[in-house]
Order: sequence, then C-alpha cells, then structure tokens
Amino acid sequence: MERRKFLKSASIGTAAAAATTLAAPAVAQTQPKVSWRLTSSFPKSLDTIYGAAEVLAKAVSEATDGNFQIQVFAAGELVPGLQAADAVTAGTVEMCHTAPYYYVGKDPTFAFGTAVPFGLNARQLNAWFYHGGGMDLLNEFYGRYQIHGLPGGNTGTQMGGWFRKEIKTVADMSGLKMRIGGLAGRVITKLGAVPQQIAGGDIYPSLEKGTIDAAEWVGPYDDEKLGFYKVAPHYYYPGWWEGGASLQFFINKAKWAELPKNYQAIVTSAAAMANVDMQAKYDARNPAALKRLAQSGAQLHPFPNDVMEASLKASQELYAEISKENEAFRKMHDAVMAFRNDEYLWWQIAEFGYDAFMIRSRRS
Repeated sequence: MERRKFLKSASIGTAAAAATTLAAPAVAQTQPKVSWRLTSSFPKSLDTIYGAAEVLAKAVSEATDGNFQIQVFAAGELVPGLQAADAVTAGTVEMCHTAPYYYVGKDPTFAFGTAVPFGLNARQLNAWFYHGGGMDLLNEFYGRYQIHGLPGGNTGTQMGGWFRKEIKTVADMSGLKMRIGGLAGRVITKLGAVPQQIAGGDIYPSLEKGTIDAAEWVGPYDDEKLGFYKVAPHYYYPGWWEGGASLQFFINKAKWAELPKNYQAIVTSAAAMANVDMQAKYDARNPAALKRLAQSGAQLHPFPNDVMEASLKASQELYAEISKENEAFRKMHDAVMAFRNDEYLWWQIAEFGYDAFMIRSRRS
C-alpha cells in the first residue's frame, strides 16, 4: 500500500516537473531579448515633453521583466531633433518621439498627426485617433515612409507665442519673422508674416539676437523653462494653430513587424500611458507656471479678433489649395473636419456650457 502511494506521488511529481520543464521554454519564447534605440526631437531640459519617451521605455521594460529595452536619446545625441523621422525611415534607429508636423516639408499631410490650424482640441484628437479611424488613416499615409505611428502625448491647447512687440491688428503681422511649426507657417505667410522652422533649443538665442521677432513653443510650463519672457514680453493666446498638439511615437515599419504580437501590444499600451501622462502633467503644471510668468513681467494678450478671423480665412484657403493637388491631404482633411463639426455639436452643449459657467463662477 505504501509502495503504491509512493509510486502515485512520484508519478504526480514527475508529471508536475515535466510540465514545469515544458512551460519554461514556452514562456521564454514569448519574452525574447530585444534592444531598441529611440531618438527624441526634444532636449532633456523639457522634462514633460521629452519625458514621454522615458515613460514608454520604463513601462515596456517593466511589462517584459527587462527583456525589451528601449534606450532613449535626446535631440542631437544621435541625430538632430528635426531629423528624427528620417532616422526611423532609414532604419538608423528603431523609433523616435516627435511632432509629425515637423515634416510638412516632405508632405503637408504629416500635419494631421500633430495639429492643423483651427482643428481638433486634445480630447477630440484622441477620440479621432482611437475611435474615429484617425490612426488607421495616418498609418496608411505613414507607410509611405516605412513608419508605424502611435499617439505619444498631447500638450493641450497651446499658447499663441511670445512677441517682441504688440500685435494690435492684422497689419502688425506684415514682415514679422516668427518661429512657428507645421502648416501654421503657410497660414501666417498669407497674413504677410515670415515663418521660421527652428528647433526648441535654438529659439531663445534667435529671439535674443533679433533674428526672429516672435516664437511659439508650447505653453507656460515649457516656455518658462526656455526663458522667452526675458526677451519677448508679450504673451499671446490662444494658439489657434494647435488646439491640441499631439506628439507621436514613430516606429520603423519593418522592426514593428518583427516584434512578437505580445510585444506590439505592450508597446501600444505603453504609448497610450505616455499619451495620457503628458497631457495630465501639462494640465497640472501650467497654472502655476502661468502665475510665475505674469509675476516675472510677461504681458498676457488675447489675439485681436480680426487676427483670429483673418487666420481662419487664410487656413481655409490653404486647405482648399493643398487639397486640389494632394489626395492624401484631402482625404485626411475631410475626415478631420467632419469629425470636428460633429464633436462641437456635443461640446457646445455640455463641455462649453459647464466650463463657461465655472469660469464665471470663479471670477465672481
């Protein structure tokens, strides 16, 4: 009897050991060692916008028990910030964190990955990306450049930038040299201004030397770090060209296809985490930064209404012009504007109604 018990126990133990032996390689096969490099378009000093890449890398490492490592490099450490997407296309790096609208010189359709003048706000943009077919459309386009994109953060509605002199009418835009990103540069050209494409770290010296007359960047938290208020005291709002500016993770399409499906899922989830985290950080940090800027001498101004109206008209003209010659742009533009119009049917009832009341209540 004891012998039978012993043999039964031994056989159970052997089976359990065999199961363990078989399970270990199966688990190991789903967790291969992968090492990637990510180049950012931003300097480390801009901890919120640069930090989104670090949030993603940390989440991916932790979810894979350290088997999938993504090393993050600041702008200029591997490639210049405005060449990050080129490095991904060429396969020099596996991925980057950037603002797609930096690449409108290649094709204006890239702008829809970040923001277009008088487009979607941050929440609406995420709704379009995740549930309005936006990322499917973008990835269809990005595929031309061997890129797979994922949303990677949002700044919320940006400020209208720093000006050395006041802007009182549309006429004050004539001849103004302004650092500005994306399609907004082509819009302000219609108002007589001269757009400049300058990386974040180079804006302050350009303002200080008078090489440019104005510059937009993000909002109070980042703008304070860059010190623009010291050389251009007039701070305008809103940034009508970036109602919600999205950053994205660009991944080399071939490298993406090589990843196991579970690693693709992990990277997608980590990017979504970084996407939410960046927006939350900016919303939490901008109010205090705005107060400090005002105390330091920044002069807040809303854009004059005639400037806003002229900018809207110029934007619509530009969209019509590009759409005639660029089918990918037209397809994206039509999708975004249809989505925006429906979103504002809802926004004007609930969101705007609530916010307008609460702002009035705060003032009283």
